[in-house]
Amino acid sequence: MSSVAVLTQESFNEHRSGLVADSAGDEEAPAYKDAFPPLPEKAASPEGTQEPVNAWTSKIRPLKSSVITQVFHVPLEERKYKDINQFGEGDQAKVCVDIMHKTGAHLELSMAKDQGLSIMVSGKLDAVMKARKEIVSRLQTQASATVAIPKEHHRFVIGKNGEKLQELELKTATKIQIPRPDDPSNHIKISGTKEGLEKAKHEILLISAEQDKRAVERVNIDKVFHPFITGAYNKLVADMMQETGARINVPPPSVNKTEIVITGEKEQVALAVAMIKKIYEGKKNATTIAVEVKKSQHKYVIGPKGNTLQEILEKTGVSVEIPPPDSNSETVILRGEPDRLGQALTEVYAKANSYTVSSVVAPSWLHRFIIGKKGQNLAKITQQMPKVHIEFTEGEDKITLEGPTKDMQMVQSQMEAIVTDLVSRMDYMEISVDPRFHRHLIGKGGANINRIKDLHKVSVRIPPDNEKSHLIRIEGDPQGVQEASKELLELASRMENERTKDLIIEQRFHRAIIGQKGEKIKDVRDKFPEVIINFPDPAAKSDIVQLRGPRNEVEKCSKFMAKMVADMVENGFFLSVPIFKQFHKNIIGKGGANIKKIREETNTRIDLPAENSNSEMIVITGKKENCEAARIRILSIQKELANITEMEVSIPSKLHNSLIGSKGRFVRSIMEECGGVHIHFPTEGSGIDTVTIRGPAEEVEKAKKQLLSLAQDKQTKSHTAELKAKPEYHKFLIGKGGGNIRKVRDSTGARIIFPTLEDEDQELITVVGTEEAVREAQKELEELIKSLDNVVEDVMNVDPKHHRYFVARRGQVLRDIADEYGGVMVSFPRSGANSDKVTLKGAKDCVEAAKKRMLEIIEDLDAQVTMECVIPQKFHRSIMGPKGSRIQGITRDHNVQIKFPERVDGPGKGAPVDPTAPRKCDVIVLSGRKERCEAAVEALKALVPVTTEVEVPFELHRYIIGQKGSGIRKMMDEFEVNIQVPAPELQSDIISITGLANHLDRAKEGLLERVKELTAEQEDRSLRSFKLTITVDPKYHPKIIGRKGAIITNIRTEHDVNIQFPDKNDDNQDQITITGYEHKATAARDAIQAIVDELEEMISEDITLDARVHARIIGARGKGIRKIMDEFKVDLRFPQPGAADPNQVFVTGRPELVDEAIDHLLNLEEEYVSTLIWDPGYVSVLSLLLKKKKKIFVLFLECSHLMITDMYLFSLAFSLQAPDMSSSEDFPSFGAPVAATNKASPWGPKRF
Repeated sequence: MSSVAVLTQESFNEHRSGLVADSAGDEEAPAYKDAFPPLPEKAASPEGTQEPVNAWTSKIRPLKSSVITQVFHVPLEERKYKDINQFGEGDQAKVCVDIMHKTGAHLELSMAKDQGLSIMVSGKLDAVMKARKEIVSRLQTQASATVAIPKEHHRFVIGKNGEKLQELELKTATKIQIPRPDDPSNHIKISGTKEGLEKAKHEILLISAEQDKRAVERVNIDKVFHPFITGAYNKLVADMMQETGARINVPPPSVNKTEIVITGEKEQVALAVAMIKKIYEGKKNATTIAVEVKKSQHKYVIGPKGNTLQEILEKTGVSVEIPPPDSNSETVILRGEPDRLGQALTEVYAKANSYTVSSVVAPSWLHRFIIGKKGQNLAKITQQMPKVHIEFTEGEDKITLEGPTKDMQMVQSQMEAIVTDLVSRMDYMEISVDPRFHRHLIGKGGANINRIKDLHKVSVRIPPDNEKSHLIRIEGDPQGVQEASKELLELASRMENERTKDLIIEQRFHRAIIGQKGEKIKDVRDKFPEVIINFPDPAAKSDIVQLRGPRNEVEKCSKFMAKMVADMVENGFFLSVPIFKQFHKNIIGKGGANIKKIREETNTRIDLPAENSNSEMIVITGKKENCEAARIRILSIQKELANITEMEVSIPSKLHNSLIGSKGRFVRSIMEECGGVHIHFPTEGSGIDTVTIRGPAEEVEKAKKQLLSLAQDKQTKSHTAELKAKPEYHKFLIGKGGGNIRKVRDSTGARIIFPTLEDEDQELITVVGTEEAVREAQKELEELIKSLDNVVEDVMNVDPKHHRYFVARRGQVLRDIADEYGGVMVSFPRSGANSDKVTLKGAKDCVEAAKKRMLEIIEDLDAQVTMECVIPQKFHRSIMGPKGSRIQGITRDHNVQIKFPERVDGPGKGAPVDPTAPRKCDVIVLSGRKERCEAAVEALKALVPVTTEVEVPFELHRYIIGQKGSGIRKMMDEFEVNIQVPAPELQSDIISITGLANHLDRAKEGLLERVKELTAEQEDRSLRSFKLTITVDPKYHPKIIGRKGAIITNIRTEHDVNIQFPDKNDDNQDQITITGYEHKATAARDAIQAIVDELEEMISEDITLDARVHARIIGARGKGIRKIMDEFKVDLRFPQPGAADPNQVFVTGRPELVDEAIDHLLNLEEEYVSTLIWDPGYVSVLSLLLKKKKKIFVLFLECSHLMITDMYLFSLAFSLQAPDMSSSEDFPSFGAPVAATNKASPWGPKRF
């Protein structure tokens, strides 16, 4: 029985307030056992009545808090921040906040009357000390001082790992700088407050004073006498250090030094030196003897970590000197007293001969079996004989044993027994297999070889590839070795007979066959595990896929893969659809929505060119009919977005190839010349004459004329000629805006085609037309090329003030001239040369043309004017466009320079003195020719966004904005405008649209269209909100809802309505509300009414069913009752606990089904009641058990394999009185006589 200590309210209050007498004024925190004493043990008191005294009966001592508070004062004259007006706001407050974040302490500032600063710091001790240091360094003015102490004392100020220095800085709240070891200065610099300086100075001088009392002495004594000074196991030197208090450092035996260093206070050092010299004097005349001991036995004399030498020194007082390991000497020297040398010599020989070396003959291939897995076999021996060392040498047929002589015989016999056993039951075999089959024998991830090893319990060694060996070694049980070798040879033989087949599969299908992360090819390999499938390296551009394996499997795999490829070919049809680059983003859609939808619905793959690519082709891959469907949908998107015309031209199919030209050169030149129209020829060999031209109406018409003209020429008489010219001449031959080449075409009637960037031969120029036209055009072009080859050098004068314009931006202007005029080289004089001569070098015509162009530029520069355009700053970003694209276009088109002003934030900033003058931040400066600047100003003003207002009902605004603004963002992206919806609190119907004038109309139409859609949706919602109420008796509600809501869910789904049943607290419990379209709500009402009508036809009868059998009829988790209800299509209701009649059960359903269900229930009752047995003896047992535990609610007493469950028994048992614990009759004491009683025992009469 345990005792409980009670903490009263008074003692608790005393504990909290710290008023307990025993602990008052106690500064030290109590120990754990004092604060939480153990409970007292029950023991007999010697006085009989005296209670045991312990900590629980005494006063409770208060626990000491770990949080401390300190107050620091900073006088006015030492304050770093003295601005009194900004107290709590300025730099001082910021510093305090920073200190709190850095240290974790809490700071509170207050100002004294003398304008001094008081800072209260709370927190843990370490945090408070750190905060104090920060306060002193950042809020107090700093002074500095130096203190000089001997250089050798500096390290004591620093301490181990700088800990002493950190502690000193924290304690004094100063910064201490100690000179580096290579600095000869002995001055230590201290910075901090005056008070801190004094404290730090005092502490440093104290450390130095302590070190002044210390001394260092070095004594040189021959190395051979060091063991006598240290003593065995360093006991003697330790005793000397304890006795003198000095520190004695004797170099270890491995260090060849004779100097012994003694440090400490002067008196202590002197005493230690005297003691060391005394030992040396006593031993310097010691006797020595030299003996020969085998080199291999030296380690046994030394012992582990030199312990044997120390043991001999301790026993005999004799030092044993062993030659170093790198020496060949076998002489061991003993040094000591003559009468002890004999004993020491005996010990040396005993230790030398205590270990022996022997060997056991064992074939080298058996070594790993002797060792066992992870050394298990060997561990059994070494655990018994830990001093024995067993060494295996690779390639040698022996095992070396080394250890104590007494253990060696047993270990050797054990090892020989193991070797004999292994030789008798182990065997090995070497088989020859061609190295090219080795990796196939191993299998993927070692699968094959591991299976053979596990199956036959053998070890198989297959040589690595670099050895190029044929021999495979098998080791293990003789039978296992035979079986494994047989299986390996069969595998090798099968591989020799296997077939290799090359399958031709176009490389473009390889990736599709392999699949993402090799998933598809893995399935193929799993299907044909014996076939090895090798794909060529992608860089090799090979179509050969190699299959290797058994002949039949290779053939099956080949057919399977051929079928895969055939399916891919069927799905690999592709179309290239030309779509204007600006519409690609619309085809992709926001977040890829459009392209994803087309891909999913047409089951095709759609690839768009890269954003930085010049290609306009969209490639569609899949089945032919699916590709056509995807193509139509993509073209329809483009048609909706732009004024694109599609025209069909009939041209004989036999002329198509000649019109397309080599690699599409002719048709490409027409497309480029006609504003980038798309010309689509039918598939070669189809026999279709229709050619489709798509693009802007004017350009389509122009392309049509050119195509028909070219086709007519081809039909009449077509001739082609080729000539070559350097690529840098092409631009000059074409001329500005195609002027030069147009002249040649107009004069000769021939068509001239220049190479594109994609063509391999960049020098080839093709001339197409009638023979005469081609000849004349070729002649003119050859003359132009010849003149370009005639290199001349010319000089022109350019005013130095214009030089910078030409060479600026890394000579961009000069590079443009060179590109345009046949690669003319233009050289300007060096900067600072003060020369106006500019040299031009190149073809004569090119030089003349470049010179003319430069003069035009100079004329423009001379005629350059500066013009201002005033546009409010808020529109500047819109005018610039994304990444400055719009402004770059104006600069390029009008050949002017545009400079925007610096941005000024705030409405009042940047305003001029004159209120009528424009603000500087609104003025855009343009420079260039006057007429060009004027045109550029108009272009800039055209980019100024304008605002229009659209009236939209306020209640529709949130639908226009959409979820998280998605709706309004979509409209802004689509129409390239900004749409401003008023704030909800304004309740305004006006929506503002801001953007370029040509975009506003489309945006306004789009917004009004959206309003129409939302209005229609509102009307639809209004129609859907029709409500209908039906009155249904609440007792039918569960039946209408159905099990887990199945029936009501079905009605809701079928009629698309919402059906609401009354809540428990509603007044009208019989009202069911239906919401939806009027006709659908009426239909749902009729469906519910039909169910009610059916339910009203049912009857309900009550029967009396013994309450004792209810649980069995209901069954576990209602399984039994559900079965009855499903079988007879009735509803059963059993009484609730505490019902007036616990035996009454209600059965509801159709009359004929109710009768059947009642008969079944009565039969079950009769069956279950017959199994219940009642006995007064059981009632007594139950009553006695319930006396012991009153909280038993369910008791199953199994007796004679019958189960008693009856609420009557429980009520009877709980009605009995509780036992009388004071009665000696019911609860007798040990050894006390029991009074006789006449009460009958519930268990019957006593039998003893």
